[in-house]
Amino acid sequence: MVNLNTADQALLESLPEVGPVTAQAILAWREEHGGFTAVQELLEVDGIGPATLETLAPLVTV
Repeated sequence: MVNLNTADQALLESLPEVGPVTAQAILAWREEHGGFTAVQELLEVDGIGPATLETLAPLVTV
């Protein structure tokens, strides 16, 4: 499991469907909002839609 609140860019990029741009967007969202409180908040990140969330949900935690 990858913790969205502690993962660095390289770890985020190791996830399926997450490249450098999306990983950076996750880090920026985390910085701006003080961290994730639910995996579903990934939908608020640019570049992540319902299909990507469905792929990532079993692999990540907060």
